[in-house]
Amino acid sequence: MNSLSGYQKFHNRAEIAVKKIVERIIRSGKISPEDHNALTYTILIDGEVSDSDRRQINRIFDYIQTGRLQLVDW
Repeated sequence: MNSLSGYQKFHNRAEIAVKKIVERIIRSGKISPEDHNALTYTILIDGEVSDSDRRQINRIFDYIQTGRLQLVDW
């Protein structure tokens, strides 16, 4: 296994993790500083922000802007 394929597997797992975190946040209708930290850590550990990650982050911004997601404990 070359390092590129190992990186790709890691990157795919990070994208899946980001999507799961975003789905959990949206389902709850709330985002806390802890949620923000988990999302930030998961994105930054990968070392880059993919288009998929960017779309997930934009979903959160859209939900905040439209009032469907509430900031709690900020």
